[in-house]
Amino acid sequence: MLGNFQKTIQSSIQIKGVGLHSGAQVNLNLKPAEGNTGILFKRTDVDTEKSIVEANYKNVSSPILCTKIKNSHGISISTIEHLMAAFYGEGIDNVLVELDAPEVPIMDGSSFDFVESIRSVGTEEQKFKRKFIKVINKIEIKEGPKYISIEPLEKDLIIDFEIVYKNPLIRTRKHQFKLSKGDLTSIYNSRTFCLYEDIDQIMSMGLAKGGSLENAIVVQENKILNDSGLRHRHEFVDHKILDCLGDLMLSGHRIFGHIKTSQGGHQLTNTLLRKFFSDSSNWQYENFDGKQKEQDSKDSVYSSPAAVNA
Repeated sequence: MLGNFQKTIQSSIQIKGVGLHSGAQVNLNLKPAEGNTGILFKRTDVDTEKSIVEANYKNVSSPILCTKIKNSHGISISTIEHLMAAFYGEGIDNVLVELDAPEVPIMDGSSFDFVESIRSVGTEEQKFKRKFIKVINKIEIKEGPKYISIEPLEKDLIIDFEIVYKNPLIRTRKHQFKLSKGDLTSIYNSRTFCLYEDIDQIMSMGLAKGGSLENAIVVQENKILNDSGLRHRHEFVDHKILDCLGDLMLSGHRIFGHIKTSQGGHQLTNTLLRKFFSDSSNWQYENFDGKQKEQDSKDSVYSSPAAVNA
């Protein structure tokens, strides 16, 4: 279980890779940040005065096939969900993410490389206490056959995820993630996937320019085209849980609650967060000592940016 105090990384991390949808080569630099900074993205290839984008659910735009955030100047960063999931699981609260392209590199299609890089430098505990979001009221969203809800749960996060595919190999699969169990290995290692017959349509949308069997599982009828097959039996649904964790990190704080979803995805999770936080009676701050004091204002779920160790 995550501790009571905020953390950042001990030193800078350099990562190189290709953008899944843009196909662009990306240089990614993770830098330590001071307490209460949160997760900030900075585009180094644009005007510096307009380059900062907060990792905030309110900044999500066009969450189709990935999570994309954009600031008021129109500067955007796409495919942030796997990196955000690594921050969630590894307990990183404050970090500056610099990149010289409009998309986080896809790496192998999972969070594995990001997690290994964070672990290689270690984390640093900071003097500020974490705030957790405690769910007070159940909120649910229904969009045809798609469904997602969040309800109260004491000092833990559970995600019950169901995927439903007509494909004979994927079919209907369910799995539950419980944060307090501590082992996120199977979640971290689960890669993004797609159906072979969908590739032409995805590419016609100008997406997946950097996609390959090196960074995605491709399923054609009842077989997997990747030579190595699946990494584990729950990889399909566990990747959806990975995406969900990354998108939940956009709340600005980790959530204590029980999420149930069928056929969910980036857009549905973002819709849930917007509805949930639209009414302050749905939640309150707390830490492991109990409810936060009243001076911890709920005016903004996401902390205001503080100084960053550039």
